[in-house]
Amino acid sequence: MGTAVTPAVADGSIRQQQWHLDAMHAPEMWKVSTGQGVTVAVIDGGFKLDHPDLVGQFLPGKDFSGSPGGVGLDVGGHGTQMASLIAGTGKGQGGTGAYGLAPGVKILPLKIANGSEGSSISSDFLGQIGQAVDYAVGQGAKVINISQGMAAVQTSSTDVAKLNRILANARAKGVLVVSSVGNSAQDGNLAEYPGALPNVVGVGAINRSGTVTAESQTGPQVALVGPGEEMVEACTSETGYCKSHGTSDAAALVSASAALVWAAYRDWTANQVLRVLINTASRPNGGTVRTDDAGWGAVRPRIALTDPGDPGPADVSPLPADAAVPSVAPVPSASGSAAASVVPVPVESPAGVPSARPKAEVASGSGSGAVPVVAGVVAGLVLVAGVVFAVVWRRKSAVRPRVAQVSLVPPPDLPSYRPQVPPEDNPYAR
Repeated sequence: MGTAVTPAVADGSIRQQQWHLDAMHAPEMWKVSTGQGVTVAVIDGGFKLDHPDLVGQFLPGKDFSGSPGGVGLDVGGHGTQMASLIAGTGKGQGGTGAYGLAPGVKILPLKIANGSEGSSISSDFLGQIGQAVDYAVGQGAKVINISQGMAAVQTSSTDVAKLNRILANARAKGVLVVSSVGNSAQDGNLAEYPGALPNVVGVGAINRSGTVTAESQTGPQVALVGPGEEMVEACTSETGYCKSHGTSDAAALVSASAALVWAAYRDWTANQVLRVLINTASRPNGGTVRTDDAGWGAVRPRIALTDPGDPGPADVSPLPADAAVPSVAPVPSASGSAAASVVPVPVESPAGVPSARPKAEVASGSGSGAVPVVAGVVAGLVLVAGVVFAVVWRRKSAVRPRVAQVSLVPPPDLPSYRPQVPPEDNPYAR
């Protein structure tokens, strides 16, 4: 399988523009695991089932949105992007297309009304997520990716409580649920559901340099971070490829990381897979403790595969069962955790830039030489069922300084680097 998914890196290839795969040493990991035999359910607004990079990767899915078109209609394009980051095969563009971090997994596509199509009011949005989670558990999914979110101030306690019970049930049945924490750190940092609920793995975003992005939300809900800036993936644009950013992308990569580890250690439970991902993460600022910016650090599946250490007890979760939900200010704001901007990639453009540049480009439009980007990030308003759903964007000015910085690779002189977590910071760590 590893040979079959070895990426083409010729000039002009989409694969060469996917910096995160090089930073995470994906080709090296694929010699050990591609996620084969693991099903990842993706709950989103639809999927382009016939994209060349995704043909053969989808299992029969289900539509919970109540909108016309079915699972295969992806109006916003977000679901296709998440599926691509997880399980893309690179078969597009003559074998130089977009690869997922775990190209051996199968995607269970579950469609909800996330604002791009259909109603996005609290009861519908959270209710459909709950239905989709229940369905995914029943279908045998090991990992459930929810790169979606609604500001807590827009939800009702009844809807939240119902969803939390469903998530707790999924957790009890050994399913790992991963969700983005949201992109509004500069716009109130309002907690979003389901990412702020205690029975999910909340994921924030970092850039090429390992710094938490300015838009990535912070708080006790952040468990891990992953690449979430200048991401190139399959999408529904005319070219078939887009560049995006956001915690959605990072969550998809954490889901893929879990699948890689689970495929290699099939007898582990969800608790053990997550514990190893946490214990092998690169800690913020080279420290040993968790922070609200970067959680326990940047996910490093390569280390989790090659030097996992003790996975710990099978029946104890690394996440507190009764974790407090972050408090929120009563400011009306709602957003999904979708990518803040999606810019179609002209596939005929030459790559021109090494895939492992040490510095991140400015998100306001300079872009990389590999992927031209229009100046300024586009923000849109979608009117759905009488509710204005504001898409969060990364502002070009007044960027809030970040101190959390993590490395995607271990120090060269410490190939087995795995900092220990003090019990007071992670009571379930070994």
